[in-house]
Amino acid sequence: MEIDYSMWDATDNSLVATTDEQRAKSVGIYNKDTRYGPTLVVLGANNVISGLDKALHSMSVNEQKKFTFKPEEAFGDRNEEFVRVMPIAGFRKNDIDPYVGMQVNIDNMPVIVKSINSGRVVVDANHPYAGRDVIYEVKIVKALMSDREKVEALGKSYGAAPTKIEEREGALVLSFNDSVSKDANYFMGKANLVASIFANLKTDKVKIEEEYERPKEKKNEEKA
Repeated sequence: MEIDYSMWDATDNSLVATTDEQRAKSVGIYNKDTRYGPTLVVLGANNVISGLDKALHSMSVNEQKKFTFKPEEAFGDRNEEFVRVMPIAGFRKNDIDPYVGMQVNIDNMPVIVKSINSGRVVVDANHPYAGRDVIYEVKIVKALMSDREKVEALGKSYGAAPTKIEEREGALVLSFNDSVSKDANYFMGKANLVASIFANLKTDKVKIEEEYERPKEKKNEEKA
């Protein structure tokens, strides 16, 4: 399904996340790198907090509700074992100049730099909202019934939306014509899309068809 949502920190009622671009701008949390608009949720796939996943099961399309979730239904309780002190030299040898609030991966785990003092850096691997109640306002925008709708939504969420989807000779065929930018994000998104298709659909085979066109400037050079 596709949903619109906004999330508040119940401690101070501050808005911390939303799919509504105008709402994000109005409270100063707008991020130009964020893709606003309805977002894809696969129920039972652990891509939203457990409380919201459970709540969505009881909602219908175009229904809007507001919920408050305790930590155990949201981002869990804080674990002080996830807080570590590291030498700043370990960052700098990897060309990282840490600052408070910085998010970085340490041992394949995302952490936030909490403080820097006397050559020591305190990092926290807890989720920023671990241990807190959170408030969600959510609306189901669309129920995805067909495989085509699901693939379109998955492709959009990974930044690799196919320009054509069809079933052919027992395979799900995804076509990407020259209007799709074939950059590094596309190739990563395409791989994630295929993996997600196998995880969420009953299709046993996926074929990819790609179309590339010689850049126009090179055509002109050849004519010259």
